[in-house]
Amino acid sequence: MSAPAPSPLAIVDAEPLPRQEEVLTPAALAFVAELHRRFTPRRDELLARRAERRVEIARTSTLDFLPETAAIRADDSWKVAPAPAALTDRRVEITGPTDRKMTINALNSGAKVWLADFEDASAPTWENVILGQRNLTDAYERRIDFTDERTGKSYALKDAAELATVVMRPRGWHLDERHLTDEAGRPVPGALVDFGLYFFHNAQRLLDLGRGPYFYLPKTESHLEARLWNDVFVFAQDHLGIPQGTVRATVLIETITAAYEMEEILYELRDHASGLNAGRWDYLFSIVKNFRDGGRKFVLPDRNAVTMTAPFMRAYTELLVRTCHKRGAHAIGGMAAFIPSRRDAEVNKVAFEKVRADKDREAGDGFDGSWVAHPDLVPIAMESFDKVLGDRPNQKDRLREDVSVAAGELIAVDSLAASPTYDGLVNAVQVGIRYIEAWLRGLGAVAIFNLMEDAATAEISRSQIWQWINAGVVFEDGRPATADLTREIAAAELDAIRTEIGADAFAAGKWQEAHDLLLQVSLDEDYADFLTLPAYERLR
Repeated sequence: MSAPAPSPLAIVDAEPLPRQEEVLTPAALAFVAELHRRFTPRRDELLARRAERRVEIARTSTLDFLPETAAIRADDSWKVAPAPAALTDRRVEITGPTDRKMTINALNSGAKVWLADFEDASAPTWENVILGQRNLTDAYERRIDFTDERTGKSYALKDAAELATVVMRPRGWHLDERHLTDEAGRPVPGALVDFGLYFFHNAQRLLDLGRGPYFYLPKTESHLEARLWNDVFVFAQDHLGIPQGTVRATVLIETITAAYEMEEILYELRDHASGLNAGRWDYLFSIVKNFRDGGRKFVLPDRNAVTMTAPFMRAYTELLVRTCHKRGAHAIGGMAAFIPSRRDAEVNKVAFEKVRADKDREAGDGFDGSWVAHPDLVPIAMESFDKVLGDRPNQKDRLREDVSVAAGELIAVDSLAASPTYDGLVNAVQVGIRYIEAWLRGLGAVAIFNLMEDAATAEISRSQIWQWINAGVVFEDGRPATADLTREIAAAELDAIRTEIGADAFAAGKWQEAHDLLLQVSLDEDYADFLTLPAYERLR
C-alpha cells in the first residue's frame, strides 16, 4: 500500500512578502512536505543520538576513531565521484548571506565559488529565508539588480563567465522553521526547507546553465547524519527527474566528533561528495561544548590566541587534507574574516599580511582552496593559491602520506601554550552582545572590530565565558572568572555602546535583550546546545 499524500504545509505567523508566491508554490510546498514526512523522524533520532554521545564524552573525556567503521578507512579502493567542471577549481571561495546586494557582489567578486549562506551568516527571519531563495533564482535568471538608497550606487551582474559558482548552505539539522508547519502543527526542519525550496526551483535551471545544485552541509556530527543527507539527495533527484549524482555536497568538518569520522562522511556521500572544509570557530565551539566537563586540560585560551598553527588544530587540518586527497575530494581551508578599514591604512597593512601568511600556509599544506569574507581579500587569497597551483585547478594529487594523526592529537588542547586573559573575557562579552543584537534585528553577518562575525564566533564567545567560569580560571591579574565579573563587564559594555551610538539609536536597537540573552547562555548552569535556539524564540 502506498503512503498517503502529504497534507499541504501551513504558513503560520508570517507577514506576506513581495513575490513569495514564486517561491512558495503549491508544488514546491508539496515537495518540502514530502521531504519532511520521509526524513524528519530520522533527523529527530539523530538529534537524540547527539545527546547520548555527549553524555558518553562527559563520562570518558575522550574520543577515538570508530572501530565499527575501520574497514571503510582501511579500504583504499573507494573514491568520491569526480568533481563536475564548475567545481574543479575552488582556489578562493567567498562567503555571505543571500540579500540582494550581497548576491550581486559575491557573484561579481572574482572568487571561484560563492557560499550562499542560509546558515551562520544569515539570521533565519522569514524574510531572509524566502527572499534569499528568490534572490538566487533571480540571479540565475539574470533579473537581479540593486540600488543603495543611501548612496545611490547601483549594482548589476557581470558577464556569466565571470560569475562565481554558487554552493548553497542550508541550516543545520538542529534548527526548525517555525513558519512552516505540518498538519499536526509540527515545524519543518530548516535544513529541509532551505534545501527543498532551492532544489525544487533551481536544480534543472542550474543544469541548463552548465552548473548544478551544489551544497555546503553544516554542523554535521557523524557519518550517520551524512547518510541522512545522502538519502535526501537520492530521493530528491528521483522525485524531480534529476539525474542521480547531480547533487554535490561539501561537508564542513566543524564539530570535533565529525573530525573522527571524515572518511566515513565522505564514504556515505561518495556519489554526491565534492569535499570537506575546515570550519575554525564552530570547531572550537564544539570542543568546548563536548569537553566542558573535562577540567583544565580542555580549557581554551582567548579565541584569537588559538591560531591554525596550534598543534591540535594542525592535526585537524592536516588530517583533513590527507583524508580528502586520499579519496579524490577537495580540501577547503578556513575563513579570513578581516574586513578592510576605509580609514586606517596601517590596520589594513598588518591584517593583510596576516591573511597572506594564513593563505600561504593553507596552500603550502595542500589545501585546494580557502574562504574569505570580503571581496578585497579575494586577490590576496588568489595570489597565495596561484603561487602553489599555477595553471592546475587543484592539488588533489598531493596525497600528504607524510601525515599520521593519532586520536589523542585532535583533542590535545593543553598542547597550546596560552591561557585565558581578562581582555579575552572582555572581548567575548563585547562580541557576544554586539553580534546577538544585530542577529535579533535579522543580520547574520556583522562587522565588529574589523572582523566579519557570524553565529559561529558568537558561539565560541559565549562558550568560552561559560567554560572559564565553570573551570575556575584565574586571569593573569589574579581575578577569577566569575558570573559577577561577567555581569560587571556586560553592564559596562552596554554603557559604552550607549555612549558610542547615542541614546536614540540605543533605544531603537535590541541592546538590552542581547545583553540578557548573552548572560543567559553564558551563565546558566544548563549549557544551551546552540545559542541560536533560544535566540530564535526572540527573533521577530
